[in-house]
Amino acid sequence: MRVVLVAIHSAPSPQAVPLANAFLKAYLATDEELATTLSVELCDFFAGDDPGEVARAIARHSPDVVGFSLYLWNRSAADRVAALLRGMAPGIVLFAGGPEATADPEGLLASSPYDFLILGEGEIPFLETMAQLRRGAMPRGVGGTAFRQDGAIVLTPPRSVQLLDTLPSPLLTGALDIRRYTGLLWQLSRGCDFGCEYCFDYKGTRGVRRFSVERIDEELDVIVRSCVPQVFVLDSTFNVDRRAAKAILRMIRARAPHVHFHFEVRSEFIDRELARLFASITCSLQIGLQSADPAVLKGVLRGFDPQDFAGRVALLNESGAVFGFDLIYGLPGDSLQGFERTLDFALALYPNHLDIFPLAVLPGTPLARRAAAAGLVHHAAPPYTLLGSPTFPPADMAEAARLATAADIFYSRGKAVAWFNSITAALGLPPAALLKGFGRWLVDSAGAPDEQSLTDVEVWMLQRNFLRCAFAGAGRENLLPLALDLVDYHYHFAAALLAVPPELPTDRALAGEDLLLRPCLLAPSARLVQFSYEIFDLLEAGEFDLGEFATCFSPSGSQAAIYPRGGEVYTESLTEQQFQFLSALDGATTPIQIARLVQILDAEAASFLEFALSEGIAALAP
Repeated sequence: MRVVLVAIHSAPSPQAVPLANAFLKAYLATDEELATTLSVELCDFFAGDDPGEVARAIARHSPDVVGFSLYLWNRSAADRVAALLRGMAPGIVLFAGGPEATADPEGLLASSPYDFLILGEGEIPFLETMAQLRRGAMPRGVGGTAFRQDGAIVLTPPRSVQLLDTLPSPLLTGALDIRRYTGLLWQLSRGCDFGCEYCFDYKGTRGVRRFSVERIDEELDVIVRSCVPQVFVLDSTFNVDRRAAKAILRMIRARAPHVHFHFEVRSEFIDRELARLFASITCSLQIGLQSADPAVLKGVLRGFDPQDFAGRVALLNESGAVFGFDLIYGLPGDSLQGFERTLDFALALYPNHLDIFPLAVLPGTPLARRAAAAGLVHHAAPPYTLLGSPTFPPADMAEAARLATAADIFYSRGKAVAWFNSITAALGLPPAALLKGFGRWLVDSAGAPDEQSLTDVEVWMLQRNFLRCAFAGAGRENLLPLALDLVDYHYHFAAALLAVPPELPTDRALAGEDLLLRPCLLAPSARLVQFSYEIFDLLEAGEFDLGEFATCFSPSGSQAAIYPRGGEVYTESLTEQQFQFLSALDGATTPIQIARLVQILDAEAASFLEFALSEGIAALAP
């Protein structure tokens, strides 16, 4: 019997990994009979794929059974594919699982062609339903499933696996071929200790079940040996058990310092040691702030102490750990003004980025059950987003959406964390007011461009052009060159950080060349930048008041090369002649010709070129 498990991911990304389906495949192998009589294939697609092409690709496997993992981003796409498969092969067995199946089994079975659904954690019911199908019977009565019977829909309670280590590891068994993917989802726990009413993780019971540190240790070995570049840790309460979290971070620091890890953490469990451990590895943290209004959060059973939150985040800033915040607008009792205050609170804490979402009233959550009584008007189908509420009318929701887009472009994509608060202070504006101004300017001047289509260069240009208008409007034109220096430096720094440096020549290779006669190029990873102020005065000042800096320093001008080397980004101050020399390296003209053109002595040019080549600022032409 051939089984195909289908994952329809939201978009190509390092997170597009069929981990849930791999768990099912690995668990099925624990039954010796099924392991020898069933084959399980994992198939990956994307929500934007043509349903007909997806159905035909699945059909080429000649499956007897097809299962879909359903999420809010792929439910409609999966339903269309399932319907096409039913038309192509009427005898095929179709089933679905995942959050959407668990949250809305009646609606799904009433509107889709699935023969049955798996509810909750899928390993045990998947094995048992496949065993029934192998015996020639349509699955009925298996715990943790939903199905039609005599015109009615029958639900059986989901079942959780209490000892997670009894589940075979997709990584250790090879059920998931991680070499096929650009990233990895790494599940360390299931469940949640908290009861936030809007969250699907909370289903009326609390408690976290964790995989053992010993298993995590073995899986980390596989991650390292497989050269996985990015790992997204699936554990929404990773640092609640601080002792275990610190042990895992020490393992990562010792064996996987080159792998980038993404963690979700709770602010109230951050301490100084944990902050330093996060800073000691390559990672980014996501913290669920959601709202800065304690009363709003209390209304959805989420605690919040603004002073404690700020103090814990200060530990991350002190250590140098990279972090961002999740924000939700539209929670019961929230308002547009409250959302703006949340933005002001959040941005004052220097997050690297913000991920901002409208409230989604997810089926199966406590909030969904009281949505009507609370006056929450929302989409009935995915993505279930709020349309309006008594305190957040539709017009304000639309304005909040524009503000969220402005924050994403100007702050997060614009990598503004290092200079944003200095700019708002110079303009005398709260953060949310500056972003609102940017949003209005964006519509008026650029016609509300499609955010997804904007390149990093285009975002940088939008920042520069908006700030010209903002400083002129505030009568602070004298501070504009300083503001643009900050924006430009951090744009080029971020670009260099992401660039791939050239392979550096050996000292022997350089010693064997008459470098002035060998055409050279500026390395693609190096950036030559001109500034209004002396760049090292800006860097040595740290965070500063723009007005005070402009009073102490004059715009004397400077040039620099910004480039990556050895995993770090360096800034090398250049004379005007050195800047012109590097700018003229074109891969055809000899350096001695360029040196004489810009009036650098041969010996000085040879020494500088050798330095530029050894640093990766320049490269020998092929």
